[in-house]
Amino acid sequence: MRETPRIRTPIVCVLGHVDHGKTSLLDRIRGSSVVSMEDGAITQHIGATIVPIEAIRKMSGSMEKVPLNVPGLLFIDTPGHHAFTTLRARGGALADMAVLVVDISQGFQPQTLEALQILRTYKTPFVVAATKIDRIHGWKINRDQPFLASFAKQNERVKELLETRVYEIVGKLSELGFSAERFDRVSDFQRNLAIVPVSAHTGEGIPELLMVMIGLAQRYMEKALSLSIDGPGMGTILEVKEEKGLGTTLDVILYDGTLSVGDEIAVAKQDGIIVTKVRALLQPRPLQEILVEDRFCRVRSVTAAAGIKVSAPNLEGAIAGSPVHVVRGDADAVMEKIRQEMETINVHLSPEGLIIKADTIGALEALCKELEEKEIGVMRAEVGSVSRHDLVEAMTIKNPYYRVLIAFSTPLLPDAADMVKEPGFPVRVFEGRVIYKLVDDYVQWRDDLKRRIEQQKFEQIIFPAKIRILPHCIFRQSNPAVVGVRVLGGTLRTDVNLIQRDGRKVGHVKSMQLNQENIREAQTGAEVAISIEGATVGRQLDVDDELYVDVPEKHVKVLEKEMLSHLPIHTQEVLAEFTAMRRKENPFWGK
Repeated sequence: MRETPRIRTPIVCVLGHVDHGKTSLLDRIRGSSVVSMEDGAITQHIGATIVPIEAIRKMSGSMEKVPLNVPGLLFIDTPGHHAFTTLRARGGALADMAVLVVDISQGFQPQTLEALQILRTYKTPFVVAATKIDRIHGWKINRDQPFLASFAKQNERVKELLETRVYEIVGKLSELGFSAERFDRVSDFQRNLAIVPVSAHTGEGIPELLMVMIGLAQRYMEKALSLSIDGPGMGTILEVKEEKGLGTTLDVILYDGTLSVGDEIAVAKQDGIIVTKVRALLQPRPLQEILVEDRFCRVRSVTAAAGIKVSAPNLEGAIAGSPVHVVRGDADAVMEKIRQEMETINVHLSPEGLIIKADTIGALEALCKELEEKEIGVMRAEVGSVSRHDLVEAMTIKNPYYRVLIAFSTPLLPDAADMVKEPGFPVRVFEGRVIYKLVDDYVQWRDDLKRRIEQQKFEQIIFPAKIRILPHCIFRQSNPAVVGVRVLGGTLRTDVNLIQRDGRKVGHVKSMQLNQENIREAQTGAEVAISIEGATVGRQLDVDDELYVDVPEKHVKVLEKEMLSHLPIHTQEVLAEFTAMRRKENPFWGK
């Protein structure tokens, strides 16, 4: 039987900052009330919504007579960017395009920037929805109107304010390397990002947002969206869930071909790849959210693109983000294909770097890319929970700044969690569900550690100093000698050796006093009393003698190569005098 080519539904991911209205926007499009059910009106679940082309035509109005062969849009709605990085097809992102939601008043937030980075990494076409236009001061609401119609009815001050906000978004995108413009001013949608001002609350601008997305899919993605209706189904696991009466089920985004009840499917699990038979398929009704279970209907077959719940035996341990393929013919070949997809991680590993673990391959890639942007090396990157073995390997990393494990959206196994709780455990573990936050936390920790190590190094180094013995200030001649001195340059500390200009040893500074109080160090210009072990006034030293701290050769190397720019000018001058004195006898001393 010959396969029938057709255009599948484009898969759309909605990304943006946590409270910029991703779910409200979808809620407006599908006319349901998922937002009112969510805690704090923030998406708590991953879902998929099919919006048929008939509904889009009805909402858009202006598209009713335009010939369209795109069957609709499949929206993926997710907290953060989890679904985008989870959903993969053939080694890349599954989403055909994305909507980046930006609050028109708040502009770009950290998660907005993270979303842009992910979209850039996966080269995903996207449209910017500039939301909450109804909150612009003085905006006159025109419910469910196209943006341009509503904008024409606003007064000049409101129009000017909106234009300013849009151009702030244009400017920020330009800084980040994207050419953008308000949608009605874009002539080439392949070269310029379209910004569509919208309100999820009033529905204004929603018609143009859908129109722009359908137009993009229709004009630029026809080849990428072509599929064979009779081809074996291929999809990605979005979520693995326990359902009453069904056991373990898979929420699958089907992106190619057809999946039917009774089909054999190959699925990746923690312990390998298994082949099982589809027992039941549950599909959300059009315009309903996939996770609202009482709205499912059982179907015999489904064609891409679609969100579908799959019930089959032996699905325990299936991995979110892994492929699902219908088996027709050689099962071993299909299993090998899935094995290769699971191993195809698009990350650049370094011989020196930290260890990262994540719940999905896509998340691993996104985290790696973010670390690479900040020139942070990754030595090992794997999907899965953090085990004791991972921590033992991290312990062997010599560089203290990389003796780290970052766990993104993945737990520590009990034995690993116990290790981390041990006092003085040498590996730093960072856990979290937001990539930019994890990377920022690591960078801050690393920079703090660098400062502490530098501080310790400074404290252990013997610094140069030059002193003169003051007249009328010989308080004790020997055992130990106690004399008054002025610090001519550098920093004088206790527990250092003193020498004459010709290199002869004088003695060891045991203690130091200022105004009869013990101190550990004295800066240039200070006059202090010091006790010198092993010295006798009149033999090793005398009034008006200029003495130097004897800086060991290896300390001079550190001072000259690593610390010179941090040293005050007077200390640099004393160091130069001291090294010149030493290098008279040996030109390579301290080099």
